[in-house]
Formats: sequence, structure tokens, C-alpha cells
Amino acid sequence: MPKQTTESKPAEMANGKKQSPPIFENLEENLKQIQSKLGNSPDLIIRNYESLDHESHAAAVYINGLIDMERVEDYITHALSFDSLQEKAESAATALERFSFAKGKALSIGKEKIVEDQNSLLEGLLSGDTMLLFQGLTKALSVSTSGGEGRAVTEATTQVNIRGPKDSFTESLSTNLSLVRKRIKNPNLWIETLTIGAVTKTDVSIVHIHGLANEAMLQEFRKKLSEIHVDSILESGYIEQLIEENKYSPFPTIFNTERPDSVAGNLLEGRIALFIDGTPFVLIAPATFFMFFHTVEDYYQRYDVSSLIRLLRFMCLIVSLFGPAIFVAALNFHQEMIPTPLLINLASQREGVPFPVVIEVLLLEVTFEIIREAGIRMPSPIGQTVSIIGGLVLGQAAVQAGIVSPAMVIVVSLTGISSFATPAFNMALSIRLLRFVITFVSAYMGLYGIAITGLILIAHLCSLRSLGVPYMSPVAPFAAGDQKDIFLRTPLHFMKIRRRLVNPKSSVPGTTAQIRKDNPHEN
Repeated sequence: MPKQTTESKPAEMANGKKQSPPIFENLEENLKQIQSKLGNSPDLIIRNYESLDHESHAAAVYINGLIDMERVEDYITHALSFDSLQEKAESAATALERFSFAKGKALSIGKEKIVEDQNSLLEGLLSGDTMLLFQGLTKALSVSTSGGEGRAVTEATTQVNIRGPKDSFTESLSTNLSLVRKRIKNPNLWIETLTIGAVTKTDVSIVHIHGLANEAMLQEFRKKLSEIHVDSILESGYIEQLIEENKYSPFPTIFNTERPDSVAGNLLEGRIALFIDGTPFVLIAPATFFMFFHTVEDYYQRYDVSSLIRLLRFMCLIVSLFGPAIFVAALNFHQEMIPTPLLINLASQREGVPFPVVIEVLLLEVTFEIIREAGIRMPSPIGQTVSIIGGLVLGQAAVQAGIVSPAMVIVVSLTGISSFATPAFNMALSIRLLRFVITFVSAYMGLYGIAITGLILIAHLCSLRSLGVPYMSPVAPFAAGDQKDIFLRTPLHFMKIRRRLVNPKSSVPGTTAQIRKDNPHEN
């Protein structure tokens, strides 16, 4: 897979430093230039149109597969067909008048612009536009006809829910923006579009609600995007890695989702969303640690049920992060903490095991990770079979062979299952990585090592920022009024104040939600 994330070297791609050549008056010369620049590509379609004297006066140029063929046929039939010109023969005699006539017909398509240089012409073609060139004119008409084959809106696959909307984003930027527009019918939903990637020319859109999003955060976000100078942006993960403030932290500081309702909810909290063409995953900033353990379904269920499930997720976080480490520390250094009958059982189970406890844990953990990765990469029916049968067969065989103890299989299995309770996949990956580190430390320092590592992790989390917002907010720094939706979820009629750390003085005309004032202790 391509991994081009280096700065573009050619002078002609360095932010327009080399001036683009103009469009020629000679139509044939323009068409030859386009064919030459695109390497005589077979998907480049050129349709010539003749005037009443049987001379080529115009040409429609587009790339097959990037355009909506029905829109192109409908537009060209009305704008450049022989019948239309014959009807308008008197008013469409000159090239300029023909150009104006075609431009007027473009109103039926919706979006058109005038192009006066060859680079802009090529960029329009590669974006799915249809270019109209005329004999004797040094400008072309670009008509938006992008379309082609695309995936339909389907149910989310990575963030599954029981109750709530079933639609998810697709690889089409326009489709994704419309899914959010349908949920937030407000003129203050502003969209800014820019292009990133010197070679791929990827379209990205910054979406926020004017009046709710913090202006300083918006400026910082725009600055980070403007500082990206790479050849290619093939997925939102490229931008996520390039704009993170702490690039060496194992914890993600940018949230990503494929659910439109999740994006809409975060926009209403004053956050900023970044849509990238070609990927169904949308980036959201600023992100906090607790966002990765919340789901949109928490707000579709009753508050008591949602609170219980949230507490369960945080409990699973502790188990998946410290479970094997505590077991190793207890067996190696702190046997007095284990009840005597249980200690005797554990000792008898390990009687024939040839490896130390830490090697036993790592052996099972690595095996579990291999099975999990194989289950993800293989086709769905086969992957599920590999995950279930592989875990059962290997676990049972390892116990019978005396390689591992039954108690260790239980601990590692419980740890692996607990990691699946984390809603955000990238956060679950970070926890899996840190679990190995903490297990190593516990094997040499026991519970003291676990305590020291835990304190280091907490200090590191408190030092992180996402667009200037503390990563552990609103717990550190503590905001009493924002505790209603962190570990527990209070009833909706109590949550009428937006979080202060996202935007302390935001307001949108016509909204009913109260906005926190300058007093940080106001509830």
C-alpha cells in the first residue's frame, strides 16, 4: 500500500510556485495538451462538436468513471448539440457567444466556473468535472458533473448500536456532508473546503456550528491543516497523525467516527469535524479521554441503564489494562494477598508448568492477539470460526500439554474480552499495547511497579492537549458542573449547560440550551 507522506519535490507542485500555462486559442492544440498530460489515458473521453459549416467549434472533455453520465449527457445535449446550435444559429455565431450560451445552459447542472489555465483544467477533470473548450477562446467552462460508482449508505460496521439511526458515512464527501445537514437544519452549520496533498489533491471540509465552536480552536485547526505539505492523503488516518500535538503518545487525541449522529452530537457540543473525501471516517477535535468510552447510544437509553453500562466500560478498562499484571505480581511477590485455598489451587495447577508466570502470560497474550488479528483480516464467516475454534482448541490443548495453567487461561481470556468493551478501536489498541508494558514492570517490581506505572500514565494523560483542551477534562482540571456526563449520565433535563472547556461563551441564536457564564463553579 502506498505510504507517501513526504514533502513534494517537483517545483510545479509546490503550492503553485511555477506559473500554470494558459489555455490556447486553438482547440486542437488544447486537446493534444490534455491527452499528453494524462498520458493518452483510455478513460479520457473527448467529444467534438461541429458548427453549421462542419468545422470543430467546441469539445466536451471528461474522465469516464468520475462523472455522472446521465448529467453529462443531459447537459451536453442542451448546450452543445447540433440541434441547439441550429436553433440559436444567429445568437451563437461567435465563439464568445457560444461560450455564453453553454454557460447559461449550465444553470440546469447547478455549479459551474470559468477556468483560464491548464493546471486548473486538469484538476477539474480529475475531480469529476466536465470541461467545455471552444475554438478561439483562451478559457474553458468547468461544469460540476462528479458522480460515478459509489457505495450506498449502509449500516455502520465498526460502531454498531442496538437503538438509534442505522446509517453511516460513505466514501463520498458530498453524501457525508448531506447526512449531517439532514440532522442539523441550522444556517449556522458552516462548511469550509480546502485541498490537501500535492499529488492526490484530496478535498477536505471543516465543519462547525458558528457561535458554538471556539474561534481560537478553529484558527488553530486551520493552521495545523495549512502546515500539512505531503504528496498524498489516502485516508483520514494520514491527517490524524499529522495534526496530533503529541505524536509520541500511545493515546489518540483525535476522535474518529463513521456515524452521522455522533458527528452531529459533537458539533452541538462546540467541537469541530473534519470530513475527508474517499473515507467514511470523520475526525473530531478537540477530543478528551472520556469521549472514547462514550457512545451515542448512551443518550438513546434511560439514564440509569446508560450509567450502569458506562461504569461497566470503565471497569473493563481497568481489567484489560492491569488484569494480567496484577495476577503476575500477586503470584510472584504478594502471595499473602491471595486466600490460602485459592493459593493452594493455583500452586497445584502450576506444578507441571515449565515457564515462569510472566512468560506464561506473554505466551497466551501473544497467541490471543494472533487469533484476534487473524479473525479480523479473514473473511467474516471464516474469521469468526477461526476466533472461536482457535481460542477453544489452543487453550484446551495448551492446558492439557502442561504449557500453561487453567487459571492463566481464564485471566488472559477475561482481559481480552474486557478490551472489546472499549467502544473506540484506536483507544482499545493503545490499551492492548500498554498492557504488555505494565505486565513486564509487574514481573520485576510487583504491585509497586504497577502503582508507579499507573502514576506515570495519569501524569502523561494530564499533560496531553487536543487543540489546547486538557485531555483529562473535565476531571483534570476539575469542573464540577461538567460531571453530569462523564462516569455517570444524569437525566437529559439536567444537562442544559454546554461544557465550559470546549467553549465557555458560545451561543447560537434560537437555541434553547443554556450556556455557562463566566463563573467556573456554576452548575
